[in-house]
Amino acid sequence: MSTTPAKIVRFYNPGAPDVLTMEDIEVGPPKAGEVQVEHKAIGLNYIEVYWRTGVYPQPLPCCPGTEGAGIVRAVGEDVTDLKVGDRVAYGSGPVGSYATVRNMPAHPLVKIPDSIDFETAAAMMLKGFTAQYLLRRVYKVQAGDTILFHAAAGGVGTIATQWAKSLGVRVIGTVSTREKAELAKANGCAEVIITSEENIVERVKELTDGKGVPVVYDSVGKATFVDSLNCLKPRGMMISFGNASGKVDPVPLQWLAERGSLVLTRPTVASFTVDKAEMLESAAEMFGVVASGAVKIQINQRFALADVVKAHTELEGRRTTGCTVLIP
Repeated sequence: MSTTPAKIVRFYNPGAPDVLTMEDIEVGPPKAGEVQVEHKAIGLNYIEVYWRTGVYPQPLPCCPGTEGAGIVRAVGEDVTDLKVGDRVAYGSGPVGSYATVRNMPAHPLVKIPDSIDFETAAAMMLKGFTAQYLLRRVYKVQAGDTILFHAAAGGVGTIATQWAKSLGVRVIGTVSTREKAELAKANGCAEVIITSEENIVERVKELTDGKGVPVVYDSVGKATFVDSLNCLKPRGMMISFGNASGKVDPVPLQWLAERGSLVLTRPTVASFTVDKAEMLESAAEMFGVVASGAVKIQINQRFALADVVKAHTELEGRRTTGCTVLIP
């Protein structure tokens, strides 16, 4: 098989969005266990800001992205579950989805149901997997629970809050602006706290008759971490799954004891998708809630891959809502 021309976005040193540059490359045939995918849509996620800025260092040069959807154009030896022409998506693949064509391991790829288009698949895989493990595995929410979900108008938030509501959960969401508050309410939040105007802890205690919540889902990080702990009821669980406002400072374990034997965890999507059977089970549940209409994937921003600098500028400036995709 000959090489395939492709375009790829890379950065050679951490920095502002303009360190991202597009280059022309040639992609060789896939190796054993690999598949060549022609992307039709690429998911944009905040973790890529962490990589680009050096918060989470990556080997350089780096082509960001771990989420995409497209068509299988070639398969390597020992790949038995996929064939040329299959519609596939992934949300936990190795870094490198900011490209028109790529070779990647077959393991993370999931066949897309006919009812799911490429943009929806690319927008939902990483965020959907994240919502699934947060709500169904790390802390399995039950009907009647009241939970606190930070960044409720974001990509993961808009999926998770809809999903939680469909399970009979009362969601208290936090957002940064009044505009985002309306979006959060439309996506299942029973109550919304505007962090620029209200005290998070006081409002949560007010909304729970002083009891607090059994679980907090926090992807904001440094700016909300202590408040999140203070919103929990005794023996509650603090789930920290992102650092949008900066890395959380080291936490004295005594803090957990003083607040009533709290549980603190820092999960990642990779840990919940390493097993293929478990990953396919999660994907099936995720596709199911979307197909049923319980969760609607809201793609509120679309950028050409060539406009990736603008896309990162908007994302890092917290001017995006819902999901964002890059179109090759």
